Amino acid sequence: MSFAGIEPVDFSSSLTESRFSGLLTKISNFLAEQAIESYVVGGLVRDVLLGRDTADIDIAVAADALEIAPGVATALGGKYVTLDRVNRIGRVVLLNKATPSTEAQWELDFSTFEGSIEQDLARRDFTIDAMAVDLSQLRETFSNVQLIDPFHGRDDLRRGVIRAVAETAFESDAARLLRAARLAAELNFTIDKPTEALIRRHSYLVASVAGERVREELLRLLAIPEAGRLLLYLDELGLLTALFPELTASKGTEQPREHFWNVFDHSLMTVMAVDFLLRRGAWEYAGGEVLAAVPWSAVLAEHFAQEVSHGSRRSILLKLAGLLHDVAKPQTKAIDAGGRLRFLGHATEGAIITANILERLRFSAKEVKLIETVVKHHLRPGQMSQDELPSRRAIYRYFRDTAEAGIDTLFLSLADHLATRGPNLDLAAWQKHTRIVAYVIGQHFEPADIARPARLVDGHDIINIFSITPGPKIGEILEAVREAQASGEVTSREAALSFIDKLLT
Repeated sequence: MSFAGIEPVDFSSSLTESRFSGLLTKISNFLAEQAIESYVVGGLVRDVLLGRDTADIDIAVAADALEIAPGVATALGGKYVTLDRVNRIGRVVLLNKATPSTEAQWELDFSTFEGSIEQDLARRDFTIDAMAVDLSQLRETFSNVQLIDPFHGRDDLRRGVIRAVAETAFESDAARLLRAARLAAELNFTIDKPTEALIRRHSYLVASVAGERVREELLRLLAIPEAGRLLLYLDELGLLTALFPELTASKGTEQPREHFWNVFDHSLMTVMAVDFLLRRGAWEYAGGEVLAAVPWSAVLAEHFAQEVSHGSRRSILLKLAGLLHDVAKPQTKAIDAGGRLRFLGHATEGAIITANILERLRFSAKEVKLIETVVKHHLRPGQMSQDELPSRRAIYRYFRDTAEAGIDTLFLSLADHLATRGPNLDLAAWQKHTRIVAYVIGQHFEPADIARPARLVDGHDIINIFSITPGPKIGEILEAVREAQASGEVTSREAALSFIDKLLT
């Protein structure tokens, strides 16, 4: 194959005025001193041409990247991470000092190429990522830079199209199946028909992708506003159930008549409802009065923006919980004596299945615990009270059992409600539900937090004062005291001691 497609482009307006120029010049100087041929490739070139900001820089080097990248990390005061020993890819992580947030960082991925840069680009995923700029040029100028574009990626950028470089793109790396959909959503592009056909043909390969890579792509997919619609598209491409085979049985599984959708569709709608509740998307089945009834504040916004592990936030993980919260319904489906369809125990069994899925995809222990807890207790908010606001004791027990997932579980219960009723939503019932959620959240954020009452007595007090032998009974007594505090029955140390005395007699 002969390669064409070298044209001049002007990077100066984007790079010189941004924080790229100094960093790329330093890297170029370092590599030039060692006479290493190097190119800026992929996402950075694409994003500069689109006028988008990015913190991810891919650099292809005509040398062993696993030997070069550690030296770059040392020279620039960064951290080195090996990404792929087989394909010789290493990452350098640098603190991005030009960004006010101390959390901001650069991720410089160094890859190894052999032969020509055009041959390297031919092995890449999509045409819009198969463009390169000789890094040595950027030591001198950022205007009139020669763009290497053998597959007309710049034309596809103008057209807003995701197009595979070669028919073997997904066989070479199945993680690209997810990346195609994610890029299309992030850039508001469309995947061209031949590439869509390739994705459908090779969708089964996504099950072979390493869990760590699936997790990274999945988190980036779910971070996109209105991610539920993107999950629906993944299903149309054959990717969703290939990724989560546990969801297959929920397709077509009917539900009681109050449900507008079957289990599978309800799960996707729950993700859409989460985005709506978190002010990240629309809900076409209701007007503004529905969202107006939902509690919201700067404190709640900050809560859902919290990072749980690298790359994940509570808002993202809540969407994943929404997708999986009814995963056990097909296997727990039964008809009771009154002829009613029931799914007894589906929340508990679903939590176990969910944990197994997340562990398979290499989610962190913190992420697994949070989502597992939300799934296990997603019915609890609706069980806390009937016609009145929940008692202090009920609120205490709820947060005792849900711990760090309490607020998240409350919001999933609201999303579950919307995705159950759909266009048949009863506004009065909805406002009752939101009033309960708002009350529970308000009690949780009160200075005297019901969920964490002040310690009035401890185990030593119980052993010394009541001559109780150390053992599990000590914990049971302390829990009873905390619950009595939460309900307002016990308000002082003296009252706590009196309560214990009565408990033991």
